[in-house]
Amino acid sequence: MTTDFNRSRTSRLAPTLALLTLSTLSGCADFSGITTQSTLLQAPQLGLAAPATNTSATLDTQWWRAFDDDTLNQLEAQALQASPSLKLAQARLTAAQAATRSTDALSGPQLSAQANLTHQRYTANGAVPPPLAGSEKDSGTVQLAASWELDFFGKNQAALQAALGTERAAQADAQAARVWLSAQVAQTYLAWVGLNEQRAVAHQVLTQREQTLALVQARHDAGLDTPLTLRQTQGSLPEARLQLARIDEQLALTHNALAALVNEQNKPLALIYNAQTAIKKIALPSTLSTNLLAQRADVAAARWRVQAADSGISHARAQFYPDLNLTAFAGFSSIGLDQLLSAGSQQWGGGPALSLPLFDSGRLRANLGRQTAERDAAVESYNTAVVNAVHDALDQLSSGQAIAAQQAQQAQTAQAAEDALAVAQQRQLAGLFNALQVLSAQTAVLEQRRLGAELNTRAWQNQVALARALGGGFTLTEAFPP
Repeated sequence: MTTDFNRSRTSRLAPTLALLTLSTLSGCADFSGITTQSTLLQAPQLGLAAPATNTSATLDTQWWRAFDDDTLNQLEAQALQASPSLKLAQARLTAAQAATRSTDALSGPQLSAQANLTHQRYTANGAVPPPLAGSEKDSGTVQLAASWELDFFGKNQAALQAALGTERAAQADAQAARVWLSAQVAQTYLAWVGLNEQRAVAHQVLTQREQTLALVQARHDAGLDTPLTLRQTQGSLPEARLQLARIDEQLALTHNALAALVNEQNKPLALIYNAQTAIKKIALPSTLSTNLLAQRADVAAARWRVQAADSGISHARAQFYPDLNLTAFAGFSSIGLDQLLSAGSQQWGGGPALSLPLFDSGRLRANLGRQTAERDAAVESYNTAVVNAVHDALDQLSSGQAIAAQQAQQAQTAQAAEDALAVAQQRQLAGLFNALQVLSAQTAVLEQRRLGAELNTRAWQNQVALARALGGGFTLTEAFPP
């Protein structure tokens, strides 16, 4: 009769408990007023066109090999192997991967072994009955404990997705560091090549001015030139030496920068100078498309952080709901170690455990508000990265077009100077010009050669900057979540 009454009471209480649980859940899961404010910029807002069907997706990861310069290839390989910045990025990626594995483990069953041995005197004036009261005994417990959290509301899954987003962001950061380092090595090496070109021209200028001074000195001694002309010509010689000294300083600093990039400080690098005319051009796009947003590692890293922040919000919301865990234990426990492993000392148990937040003084809402704000910050960081990426690429395209136009004009000016020099030499052979007039015509030629070397350096460095701005060979291996 009593059993029937208890069953009847339980059946009547079950709907009430279910209703109470549902009402408690609805009261606890209060997300009102906590919403995201920022939205991701889309390609049409940036003016990016759809890619042409015949456009390749990305550059080669070793894009610098298109320059066909063995010295540059060697420097790149050395830098990518020895750079501390790349090793730091890799260490951060390894830590993120470990964090992902740790988070993933939360969803699986847990098993632990426990053992404790205690020597204890039991109080004679407490609740412990005789014969334990007032005695000293050894007690021990040896058991296995298992638990498994049933992720009904996706809390652990959201934490895993957040960790995966952070891991993929770290992976993209490592690729961004590689692209940056490769570009720095190429930029610095091409600057070194250009300085060598300018040094050769500066040495020719110095020789030309020495010849000019010798002729003016002879004319002065013969009474054909004034002391003022001689003095002005003498002043041009230190100026040429000063220019040569400045170039030598820049060469030394550029060498030091290269040595730091390849982690070979205070060591002379085995650099072989190749003329700029031997360096080939890289085939690069002349327009921007939506591919840019998937080709930039820094943009990809920012996007993955948005995904991690989205999952962080899901994780924060799931904490408003109950946690249900299955727990079990089995082992031996006894007072008196001689009985610890006997059949009578066996103990075991198990069952579900429910944990439901009812009142926490606003802690869960505050946590959700923080996660939401962090998501908005991640979105704005992504938007900033996107705007900067488009700006960077457009700047390099504009500079490339401007440099090409300048090179075309400079080539015409240089050809005119070469033609004028040829005419002056012909007139000298005909006895119509003297050597000073030929040397004067040569001055314009040397100035154009210097300017040509400078423009060539800018053109090569612009190609490097554009290759970097277009992603430097980065390829997105996994699509972003919708």
